[in-house]
Amino acid sequence: MNKICDSKEMTKGKKVLFAGCLAHLIHDGFSDMLYIFFPIWQVQFSLTFAEIGLLKTLFSGSLAGFQVPAGFLASRMGEVKLLLLGTILTSAAVFMLGWAAAPIMVGCLLVIGGLGSSTQHPLSSSLISSAYPDKAERRTALSTFNVAGDFGKLLLPGMTALLIAQYNWMTASRFLGMLGMMSVIVIFLITKNIRQHSSTNEGKTETATLGCFAWKGNQSFWSLSMIGVIDSATRMGFLTFFPFLLQEKGAQVSLIGLALSLVFAGGAVGKYICGKLATKFGVLRTVVTTEMVTTLCILGILFLPLEPVLLLSPILGVALNGTSSVLYGSVPELVSDEQCKQAFAIFYTATIGSGAISPFLYGLASDMVGINIAVVMIAFVVLLTLPLTLRLRGKFA
Repeated sequence: MNKICDSKEMTKGKKVLFAGCLAHLIHDGFSDMLYIFFPIWQVQFSLTFAEIGLLKTLFSGSLAGFQVPAGFLASRMGEVKLLLLGTILTSAAVFMLGWAAAPIMVGCLLVIGGLGSSTQHPLSSSLISSAYPDKAERRTALSTFNVAGDFGKLLLPGMTALLIAQYNWMTASRFLGMLGMMSVIVIFLITKNIRQHSSTNEGKTETATLGCFAWKGNQSFWSLSMIGVIDSATRMGFLTFFPFLLQEKGAQVSLIGLALSLVFAGGAVGKYICGKLATKFGVLRTVVTTEMVTTLCILGILFLPLEPVLLLSPILGVALNGTSSVLYGSVPELVSDEQCKQAFAIFYTATIGSGAISPFLYGLASDMVGINIAVVMIAFVVLLTLPLTLRLRGKFA
């Protein structure tokens, strides 16, 4: 009898994991395919760099700002239902972009898409964690879930570039929106018999603890968070304007898609490599190294011709994404077990928020001093993380 129950739980776990991975793939893919559209929208709608940055801020800002409310809403209507609704919302927004005739319409649809995508990370992670009570299995499942997002970043931007090169950006947007709707059907069929438990009380407890934790003077945690803020701002800011740098070097849409895919492929590898480096050489040495490599790669991409830039792209991806994974994995070492969930909430809110606002700020800088000088600024702002590591000495085993 126990074996039968275990088998059922295993089946449920696999269903939840597959649904979560598919949602992660679609939502992360939608988020990063926007980088392909930005240069095209700039020409089509005569946008400044600040306006391009604002479009990214609208999507990322609504995504970041609604994650906490999404958690509360899920306790009322259910995680699976809200995840499905969010995926429908984002897919519909992407589909409707194919008919956007003005920048204001593009901006409104990006806000709607961001609201839909805000449900994905917290709800998918929660569903998978609940489906795998065993710690070792849970870690493996969440790692698989994380990798699925990287596949989305590789697959959808590349697919977008090919569709635009073959047809046009409107057709590409409509096709990808329909692909998102198909994923909703698959997620619904997989999860329709999965029961959920209410987590209202837990949410209230965590919120109360969060309020207490926020005022505690854990300088090491705040230093780590500030490093994460700068790192995230660099990643989102640079990637927003990376296609424009490639365009200046003569790259066509398909080649821009390839370069972004190489960056995202390097990012996926970077999560693994930097995790190993942090274990072997220490967190601080790894963070300092990756941030310095990030600066050198950004400057190299700015000044080198197109062919070497393509070779440099995966190395940049390793440094950009590798740093974030090391920082994320270091949070539990700086707080108590009781504070861990709240620390992650603060860390994610701060880093995603900075990543949301930085494209607009760097866009303003690009309009005032030129994109090349703005990119140099991005490269050197990364180095502000180095003095912040001083407060973290001796804090990691």
